[in-house]
Amino acid sequence: MIVKARARPASDLQVAAEVIRLLDRRAALPHPPVTLTVSDSVALGIAGLFRSPSLTGQVFDRFHTGGAVGSGELIGAARFEQGFASAEGHAALRCLILWVQGRLAQEERWAPSRW
Repeated sequence: MIVKARARPASDLQVAAEVIRLLDRRAALPHPPVTLTVSDSVALGIAGLFRSPSLTGQVFDRFHTGGAVGSGELIGAARFEQGFASAEGHAALRCLILWVQGRLAQEERWAPSRW
């Protein structure tokens, strides 16, 4: 499924602040809802941080510049990059994965029933 973000990418400082707030909020809840995620602008900002000429970096670039990419492709790229990221980068990529999962859950919830 294609996930879309319709916002302007957040700055690096906005990304850091929202990632910290989100992870603190999720840690405080025994069962955080899948829809508790970063904003669209922060999701785009995270993608912007990881853009590069590599295959995974190109996925982030397409999402950052166009706001739409395949959900599996974006999750796969984020999981791959987590293996090479700093602790802060790993946390930001986790938030991006949670954002995608939240989008998928919302789409499933609002999708018309299939007969």
